[in-house]
Amino acid sequence: MAALRRTLHLASLAAGTRRTVAGREGGNWEGKLGSSLPKSLVIEIVTLKTPGHMAPTLQQFRRTGRWVMRVLPSSAGSLAGSCLADRSLWDKLHAQPRQGSVCTFDWFFGYEEAQGLLLPLLEKSWAACPPRVLDVGCGTSSLCTGLYTKCPHPVDVLGVDFSPVAVAHMNSLLEGGQGQTPLCPGHPESSLHFMQADGQNLQPLASSGSFQLVLDKGTWDAVARGGLPGAYQLLAECLRVLSPQGTLIQFSDEDPDVRLPCLEKGSQGWTVTVQELGPFRGITYFAYMVQGSD
Repeated sequence: MAALRRTLHLASLAAGTRRTVAGREGGNWEGKLGSSLPKSLVIEIVTLKTPGHMAPTLQQFRRTGRWVMRVLPSSAGSLAGSCLADRSLWDKLHAQPRQGSVCTFDWFFGYEEAQGLLLPLLEKSWAACPPRVLDVGCGTSSLCTGLYTKCPHPVDVLGVDFSPVAVAHMNSLLEGGQGQTPLCPGHPESSLHFMQADGQNLQPLASSGSFQLVLDKGTWDAVARGGLPGAYQLLAECLRVLSPQGTLIQFSDEDPDVRLPCLEKGSQGWTVTVQELGPFRGITYFAYMVQGSD
């Protein structure tokens, strides 16, 4: 495990550089934020740098320190200073018009990049058939829709998000709204549903041990901006609804030296591992896997 960790000296980090760039397609930011970022937004990257050194590039810094992303409207209006754990920020973001025919929006990457990790897990023989998959904080990502339409194995997918705007958009997409063709399953026994729910309290919709695979793509990252207690509560709920033989995957670009101690602290009795993904458009990501016994 230690060999997988990168060196990170948090104590040596001090307040550093702030960079603001216009949200746009292409360029260096496409690899980080996806190609469908609304042009009316501005992405503010707040970084920390080591004293005495030049401000690093985003990729260099991701290797050596931490950075925080905030989404701001170009008019510097009501989203300015918002926290990524704030529901109103996501409601406003998901309400933004999308470019062209793109109906989903992925912060890190989408289903195409994740399928190589997900499909082998779904090939296992599960007591539940089809296996149940929960995407916590699904937003308007292609992760759920990709699993439903492209997975060759039967799968029962549930996407939950605390933003009613995101859930309404995905339900409309599923049913063929917005001038789109209704989504068709990749396997006749597959199903897909979207529901509004807070990942920190899944009691109203999920009993303990009811999912074989739980996915968190950037949700811990967003919730943690509001404080680590909320992130630990999210983790506890994900593990509560996870089957004892199941797998929780957190997709993130956060360095293992930061994330692994948190997961090990909050997942006692489970096995925690990390696997590199990518690079995708020059950025390396991590899949943090919390697993029960086989």
